[in-house]
Amino acid sequence: MKPTHVLFVGATGSVGRYAVREGIARGYQVRALVRDGSAICFGPTAEVCEGDLTSVNDMRRALDGIDGIVFTMGANGGPTLNEAVDYGAVKNALDALDGRPARIALMTAIGLTANMDTAFNRSTQAHDWKRRSERLVRASGNDYTIVRPGWFDMEGADEHRIRFQQDQRRVCTGPGDGSVSRRQIAQTLVTALGCDAANRKTFNLVDEPGHAQSDAELAALFAALEPDPQGTPFDGYDDPANFPLCAQPKRVREELTRITRQHSERTTP
Repeated sequence: MKPTHVLFVGATGSVGRYAVREGIARGYQVRALVRDGSAICFGPTAEVCEGDLTSVNDMRRALDGIDGIVFTMGANGGPTLNEAVDYGAVKNALDALDGRPARIALMTAIGLTANMDTAFNRSTQAHDWKRRSERLVRASGNDYTIVRPGWFDMEGADEHRIRFQQDQRRVCTGPGDGSVSRRQIAQTLVTALGCDAANRKTFNLVDEPGHAQSDAELAALFAALEPDPQGTPFDGYDDPANFPLCAQPKRVREELTRITRQHSERTTP
């Protein structure tokens, strides 16, 4: 399903701003969810919707008439904020949709599934909540693409060529393991919205030496990816079994069950 009206959650962030511009450039009817509408302007063709992503009611209002969502939010304030933002925004959006379909593009992070313990990158609460948010998206039954970008804007001067990776068992310790520009993260997320070959795909996103690709070349990259397996535990392709459902907080298990049930009720005659 290719959407026409797209909500951008995390629109004022360092990637979200690029994503909104990319959506406008591609002709989508763009709505940007922001906390303070007076603080930013995306131009006359973008609708700005004031609201708090931690509020289901605000999310419900923001999603009125929307059939696509791009998530680029991120939190850096401890476990409580990680849950409220990285995970909560996805949970609230799916609750607000109440089973109504929407095409989803979700940005999380490279190295999300590895058990990391290095000087550069430890397994964090932030990664745990992002991984839980991915599971909600997969369980929802919506069309989706999940992008795990490398380190932002730390690529070399000649690295403009996008590469998708699905080796999720490799430990990433720093920019040397993968970096990508914020602009190309936004390009990939928004391109995925309108690409059937990107559906049900989860991958790392990095840059490598070479020229930037066309939309047709990106579509071929999407098509070459393996789709995510269906059903519990709702992990991505090649994700290691190191995050068992039985070890998740009770509320998380209950929310995953509820989202799964919504999808089942929507698709059962």
